[in-house]
Amino acid sequence: MNMVKSLFKVSTPQEVITKLKNHLNLKEIIKNNIEEVDIKITLHRFLAEDIVAPANLPGFNRSTMDGYAIRAEDSFGATGNLPSYLEIIGEIKMGVKPEFRINSGEAVKISTGGMLPKGANAVMMVEYTEQINDTTIEARKSISPWENVVREDEDLKIREIILRKGSRLRPQDIGVLAGIGKTNIKIYRKPRIAIISTGNEIIPAESKPRIGQIRDINSYTLGACIEEAGGVPIYRGIIKDEVILLEQEIKKAIKEDKAEAVIISGGSSVGARDVTLEVLNGLGKPGVLIHGVSVKPGKPTILAIADNRPIFGLPGHPVSAMIIFDLFVRPLISWLQEGEYNNNSTKEIEAELTCNMVSDSGREDYVRVFVYKEGEKFYADPILGKSGLISTMVRASGLIKIGLNIEGLEKGSKVMVKLF
Repeated sequence: MNMVKSLFKVSTPQEVITKLKNHLNLKEIIKNNIEEVDIKITLHRFLAEDIVAPANLPGFNRSTMDGYAIRAEDSFGATGNLPSYLEIIGEIKMGVKPEFRINSGEAVKISTGGMLPKGANAVMMVEYTEQINDTTIEARKSISPWENVVREDEDLKIREIILRKGSRLRPQDIGVLAGIGKTNIKIYRKPRIAIISTGNEIIPAESKPRIGQIRDINSYTLGACIEEAGGVPIYRGIIKDEVILLEQEIKKAIKEDKAEAVIISGGSSVGARDVTLEVLNGLGKPGVLIHGVSVKPGKPTILAIADNRPIFGLPGHPVSAMIIFDLFVRPLISWLQEGEYNNNSTKEIEAELTCNMVSDSGREDYVRVFVYKEGEKFYADPILGKSGLISTMVRASGLIKIGLNIEGLEKGSKVMVKLF
């Protein structure tokens, strides 16, 4: 018990992040974790290479409107009452390179996306023209050079870095890869995160609980969180609070399942704390780094690193487990794919608090709230309840954070709600 008491020194969330980064050799874990795949299956995956434009895009001067390709100078001073007269010398077919040149006083019919001929530097929209006869139009507006035109290097310039290593791919990113003909790219494999549920009272979700037993909620909740964050959950099942069983299960997760990290759900409570600490300190160096975090809910969190594999002891209460996952495991999943993670990247909205909230100074307090709108304003209504009640998370729209050195918030305070 002396070891437990000495280790239980509460750390701030930032101290946890710092220790995790300082004691973990991320480069070593991910150096061989790269695969080359078709871009059609890369949405929300992390790039393992810089993407450089091999050529200008679109690669030619391109019309953005239906109308006439002209020399902009031929329209200067033109108005509805005093138009410019231009000679139609032909029409540009879509997907065909024009082999002629526009000279002063000439125009050529062009559609949106068509390639401008040499000599042309603008497109007069068809709405501002009037066809006088088969070979002549009136231009009734003055336009600027390159108006209604995308220039050959306006989208991308050759050798320009388009996407950097570690970027998480969005639909528009996949579109630009297709635009430069890069249909196969190198990405990081999704990190494999093992989940071990512990507790003599925990039973499988499909089983019927007897008095004193509860179904395994956290394996499923955390597994979904891992998938949402861009990882692959490895479900190791439920074990009893015994040293040998827990040690064996962690070793199997790392060696057999090749897990990059392990989450132990329920291993940080008073009854299981001695078991978890003993196992984590015996698995490899440096062992337990953190035991206790200044977060409510989630204080009894454990962080260990054994032979360059992070192991998290998350509280057994579902609300606590989800909040601690969001603070520490979600960023880790991003780092394991060279991604930059900002804990404020989740969508937030400003809302007005509907009642007073009390908080103890010296800890970050995460409060579940339901958000609703009246008129033009959003309101945040706290959902009170113990951290073991998963239903409070189901009813909540998101979380608000009360900072370390704040003793509470008054009704009417403006708060930022991090939406689920």
